Amino acid sequence: MRREQFVSFVRFLSLTFGGLFAGFLVGVLVLESSLRHYDRFVYAQVRQVELDRLDILASATLIPALITTAILVALSVKVRGRARWLTLAALILLVTVFVTTLVVNLPINSDQVDWNVKAPPADWASIRDRWQTAHAVRTCAAVLAFAFLGAAAMNRTPTNPETS
Repeated sequence: MRREQFVSFVRFLSLTFGGLFAGFLVGVLVLESSLRHYDRFVYAQVRQVELDRLDILASATLIPALITTAILVALSVKVRGRARWLTLAALILLVTVFVTTLVVNLPINSDQVDWNVKAPPADWASIRDRWQTAHAVRTCAAVLAFAFLGAAAMNRTPTNPETS
């Protein structure tokens, strides 16, 4: 496989996984914002359902998006043009998503999985707010990363350093 074909294939994978992940986060954001109108019992029960399998989908889309975007950045080190910077910005945003998830969302998820839906903790609303704020941050970062990857893909800069 020639270098340009390989780069195109990796870019396709990066866009695909980045887009799937961003779309997934937007869907969860919509669901979570809808839950703000319900009481603690409904919120706790829906979170139990969310935590059942959605972490698998998140991992199955974020990790490949990170890996393929990092490969694109490595392949574009010697290439000039906007595509390199857009791809690097996308990678930084995806790393931001990953760190936010590890530092804020996953610890809260670990606590919420053990919540009793008939007796959520007294501070459930502040926990919800912290999780939703972090989720909104990572959703915006993921959507921006996807947009940057799309813009980089539309850039006509050659992918071969010898031709630039």
